[in-house]
This record gives sequence, structure tokens and C-alpha cells, in this order.
Amino acid sequence: MAPRDLVDGLSPYARLATAVLPFVVCVVLRFILGKSRLTGWLLTLGLVWFIMNMLMAPYSAGLRQEVVNLVGHWL
Repeated sequence: MAPRDLVDGLSPYARLATAVLPFVVCVVLRFILGKSRLTGWLLTLGLVWFIMNMLMAPYSAGLRQEVVNLVGHWL
């Protein structure tokens, strides 16, 4: 089972939760624990995870093909 198959089986709400929830947890930890190097790194990692999910989300087969064509055009 490929990781893409696992993601394709999720509902849109579950996909949104897997993208947003780690970032929200990091923000809450920042409020609870205060400003420190650990919470700063966790917040950075949570933000990177959120951005990666938003940029690489497979919305549809057509959009995926357009991204592949665009990357192929640049390379």
C-alpha cells in the first residue's frame, strides 16, 4: 500500500485535520510553555508541515497532472 493510497482514502475533513492539527498543537504549546527554543522549533516544524500539506495536497487528478507538467517544463 503506497502512502498516496492511504491519503486518497481519507475524507476532505480528515485531510484538513492532518494538515492543521499539528500546527494548532504547536501554537497551544507555545502559549502554555512560553517562548523557548523548543517551542520555537516546534512551531517552525508545525508551520512547515502545514505549508507542505497545502502545497502538495492532491486535490484532483487534473491538478496533479498540471503540476507534473509544470515541473517537467522547468526541468
